[in-house]
Amino acid sequence: MQMLNAIIRNERDGILVPVPQYPLYSAAISLFGGSLVPYYLEEEANWGLDLVSTRQSVAEARSKGITVRAMVIINPGNPTGQCLSEANIRELLNFCYQENLVLLADEVYQQNVYQDERPFISARKVMFDMGPPVSREVQLISFHTVSKGYWGECGQRGGYFEMTNIPPKTVDEIYKVASIALSPNVPGQIFMGLMVNPPKPGDISYLKYSAESKSILESLRRRAQIMTDGFNSCRNVVCNFTEGAMYSFPQIRLPQRAMDVAKSAGKAPDVYYCLKLLEATGISTVPGSGFGQKEGVFHLRTTILPAEEDMPAIMSSFKKFNDSFMEQYQDHSRL
Repeated sequence: MQMLNAIIRNERDGILVPVPQYPLYSAAISLFGGSLVPYYLEEEANWGLDLVSTRQSVAEARSKGITVRAMVIINPGNPTGQCLSEANIRELLNFCYQENLVLLADEVYQQNVYQDERPFISARKVMFDMGPPVSREVQLISFHTVSKGYWGECGQRGGYFEMTNIPPKTVDEIYKVASIALSPNVPGQIFMGLMVNPPKPGDISYLKYSAESKSILESLRRRAQIMTDGFNSCRNVVCNFTEGAMYSFPQIRLPQRAMDVAKSAGKAPDVYYCLKLLEATGISTVPGSGFGQKEGVFHLRTTILPAEEDMPAIMSSFKKFNDSFMEQYQDHSRL
């Protein structure tokens, strides 16, 4: 919010945000009076980036008189769970260089990665590996936090942003604004210190820390697989593997009758589905419409955080509900 407040001057300043997106971005952009410029992730390419369509989004915004000033990336993705490849990040940095955009790199799930093909790599590292002019001219803000992953999780709040290639006078003004907050979050700062300076080999706590970290991440990797396989075993449900972060974002292919009933009830189709799921099973999910999605396509977001031993029963309960729901609303006259 501090960085968006610094970047946005009025309603003609636009911020590129991935869709599906973490909704606090659109909310904060509205709060500061700016304009959200969406760029769509490609579900068929495992929620990858298509810079051709992103350029079209920029061109369309500019045709409306909007000055696009910054681009948000979320890596690993929320709610989509994908990890960006190094090649993809290079393309992004070149794009920001060409278009004179500040890159806002939301990297808060960087330690939560559940595959080996695309390990997390920071935008800052890629930028410096690219060398001049990109490494000297692209303005980059990198975000990280203890509040995600396995450090402080959501119960502890602490984080940082790192400014690269930002003019010193601008940095001074941002510090002034930050200094308005006079009450430090002491526990959060302690967690932050541990995160950036973890136990090292030879430290008394290192072996326990290493074992616990490995155990948690291996369990999350198994849970991601159980959930992905469970969704893909369901009727009219398709789900990309959760490569990172802590979410699954399956596509729910709803029958027309279900969409008609939802409309009659005054609800978005995926909201209707998620409410019926909650009523029938107690499983709480977030409709994809809360994150943005392509017209006529529906999703839900759920976490991979339930206890590993509970996951098979949860997915069994989901499958039983889903397949019954699809059977109930299927238009058998078309079969």
